[in-house]
Amino acid sequence: MKHVIILIFSLIFCTTGGKSLCYGQAANERKRVLILTDIENEPDDTQSMVRFLTYSNQWDIEGLIATTSVHQKNRVAPEKIRHLIEAYGKVRNNLLLHEKGYPEVSHLLSVTKQSIPEFGMGAIGPGKDSEGSEWIIKVLDKDDSRPVWIPVWGGANCLAQALWKVQMTRSPEDVKKFVSKIRMYTISDQDDTGPWIRKTFPNLFYVGSPGYHAAGAYHYATWSGISGDKFHGRFVGANFEIVDNPWLDEHVRSHGPLGAEYPFTKFLMEGDTPSFLGLIDNGLNDAEHPEYGGWGGRYELYTPHTLRYFYEPETRPIYTDAMDEVKGADGNFHTSNKATLWRWREAFQHDFAARMDWTVKPYKEANHPPLAKLTHSNRLSAKSGETVTLDGKNSTDPDKNALSYQWIYYPEAGTNPSKEPLVFKNPESSTTTLVAPKVAKPETMHIILAVTDNGSPSLTRYQRVILTVYPKDA
Repeated sequence: MKHVIILIFSLIFCTTGGKSLCYGQAANERKRVLILTDIENEPDDTQSMVRFLTYSNQWDIEGLIATTSVHQKNRVAPEKIRHLIEAYGKVRNNLLLHEKGYPEVSHLLSVTKQSIPEFGMGAIGPGKDSEGSEWIIKVLDKDDSRPVWIPVWGGANCLAQALWKVQMTRSPEDVKKFVSKIRMYTISDQDDTGPWIRKTFPNLFYVGSPGYHAAGAYHYATWSGISGDKFHGRFVGANFEIVDNPWLDEHVRSHGPLGAEYPFTKFLMEGDTPSFLGLIDNGLNDAEHPEYGGWGGRYELYTPHTLRYFYEPETRPIYTDAMDEVKGADGNFHTSNKATLWRWREAFQHDFAARMDWTVKPYKEANHPPLAKLTHSNRLSAKSGETVTLDGKNSTDPDKNALSYQWIYYPEAGTNPSKEPLVFKNPESSTTTLVAPKVAKPETMHIILAVTDNGSPSLTRYQRVILTVYPKDA
């Protein structure tokens, strides 16, 4: 009877706007996104902005703000953002042949702002307001209940100044309300305002992929897995060819006015892209749960005494680099924070290649992602020893391409301490079964359905099933 009640609740939850993927990918609420970027400090910010613009129909873009960083302390470059927007404008009509919702050039230009060209905490305090910091306040003050996702590609001082001003001019209750709407992801601490934000606003939702340990030496953070493959000094990770310059020449740079703006990789390809890969509505990502893992990597909520890689000791819990065990390109299994990105590299690179095709090709000559769809809820329950049926046979493809299926157990995303893998019957079929494992207390297990078409490039979409297993005698 208990399991019937749970199933009924799941169905109500899915049909009344609850936070769930609920059978298909289309129901998720559009996210508000505001980017901070030290663009022009090196090529990767420009690379990431090109990719970001090809996904710009996924979100409500609230701001594109040029900032400083430790790599570019006294300059901001909003003119580069505007230049890329103009290139996007030349391909926007073609993008609209493939999906709706690509924003007008005029809108993107209207939300392009800049911070003051000063570094770190030197840009915080009286007289340090900028059009960027004022714009952040205006965006967060909108009468809109949705949070604002703020990927930080460079320094965070523009956001820090907005927070400083609000703290100095509003009541504690109003400051709390303001902070509660922020969802922040930093690509390392690229100035000293990140630690200040974390200490001063301990309730702010903060994901940090640091890249530094306490002694200041470089640590390869999760975001470096976007295109880096080193593990203990050896190249062992995911397929490197699909992030290398020859592949980028063929699939990105040769594709029209926007692709032509994609620069040659100097260090890592698109080091800032993981900050928004997890915001793409692909059926796998759940941005409110960084610990679940997705295209942008996986991040766990660590307590202060376990944090080792920031500029200085932390005083609060923070979401930061987690570890996954993944089979690398060398055929061996590796446990690494970068592996949380490696496991999805082929899928997100193929997806980008398809979007670049959309900038230059008619609909019939390009590929479009399938719709992964379950016949049941994304939340299931069972007792140890019971057989669980998982069914994705309702998945479809808009181009009528053939579909392949893969059921994947993602142990790190759940609570089950056992390292024993779940055994799927026919794991490459649209329908599979498994036997719920033995547990001593209720445990959650994450199972991913990956649906891939046979188009060119092949594209993948997902459904995540969270299975709660109860002890047999409960």
